[in-house]
Amino acid sequence: MSVDRDDGTTVRPAPLVGPETGKPHVLVVEDDALLARALSRVLANAGFEVEVALDGVAATNVLLGARFDVVVSDINLPGTNGVDLLRTIRAYDLDLPVILCTGSPTVETAIEAVELGALQYLVKPVEKERLVAAVQRASDLHHMARLKREALRLSGDAADRPGDRAGLSSRLDTAIDTLFVVFQPIVDLKKNVLFGYEALMRSREPSLPSPLDILRAAERLGRVYDVGRMVRRRVVASIEQSDDKTSTFFINLHTSELLDATLYEGSSRLTGIAERIVLEVTEREAIDKVEDVKARASVLRFHGFRLAIDDLGTGYAGLTSFVTLEPDIVKLDMSLIRGIDSSPIKQQLVRSVVDLCHQLKMRVVAEGIETQPELRTTRLLGCDFGQGFFIGSPDERLSGASAVFG
Repeated sequence: MSVDRDDGTTVRPAPLVGPETGKPHVLVVEDDALLARALSRVLANAGFEVEVALDGVAATNVLLGARFDVVVSDINLPGTNGVDLLRTIRAYDLDLPVILCTGSPTVETAIEAVELGALQYLVKPVEKERLVAAVQRASDLHHMARLKREALRLSGDAADRPGDRAGLSSRLDTAIDTLFVVFQPIVDLKKNVLFGYEALMRSREPSLPSPLDILRAAERLGRVYDVGRMVRRRVVASIEQSDDKTSTFFINLHTSELLDATLYEGSSRLTGIAERIVLEVTEREAIDKVEDVKARASVLRFHGFRLAIDDLGTGYAGLTSFVTLEPDIVKLDMSLIRGIDSSPIKQQLVRSVVDLCHQLKMRVVAEGIETQPELRTTRLLGCDFGQGFFIGSPDERLSGASAVFG
């Protein structure tokens, strides 16, 4: 049943779930009824399902009874303003993208909107094409967030192993001193050729046998930079000594390394080969704890580095890493790839992630391929690159892929 307001606007009761049309569901919050109707018409013509609320209180009530993909809200609303509405949304939903619009922007309002996680801040009047593009991007990112949460549900998180802190500093010193890197090949699944390598950290300290053990020790001791800098030095040395002059190299970054000033030095040896380097930031760590991430990512891109989100399917499942880093490459965690040839649920999830990444101009690496059926399935699902023991084992030498790709 619809309700006719005194101003002539018709408001329909919100469904308890999203619309059954299959269209992205958008809530427009705008107190100017004529403008609200115009915005609704523009978005509906672009293929969105649109609901309208004329003030913040009405918007809150609608949001509590329906599932939306995007909220487009004016900031200057009667009663509850747009920033207050954003604060309310963030209290119960960290992923729902909110686009704020205003005809009288202020620095204070913009800062508050960014701090509360507004996806975009638009100044009125907003061109139709820009509005539609912003809402489409927001809808795509929200879809990605839902897929990531589903990936988390399927894979689960590995529990921390307790560690003995006694003598940890000394053992970490030994691990760093004996640190070396091995290289696992990554192949182009569409061209059936070697694309590059991921550099994987190893150490000869027996009490810290895995990269995760080393990183956890470094985190406890505040020495993540020491580990990361040594890894990068080892990778550069291997590349400089190799006859390989074309391959791409993936280097893992702990999230906190984005704060390491040496990563941005224009004169460093790593920056000198930046066009061959992809910096992987893992989803296992919360990137929103790092200040000025977007600006830092821009500097890295200016130097020529490409950026990747690693381990999609584990760790943090929000939108922050995608919005701030806007990665060039997304790496699917091996928990999504293991046994994918016999799991329709994983196949549907990976197909959806791949399609959405391609729509967002991102390329996809399937990690952890260990069998020919897994390789065949990931190729059929549209993954751009493949990595895993079936393709090639990690080796100190840059020896290429050992598997037959067909």
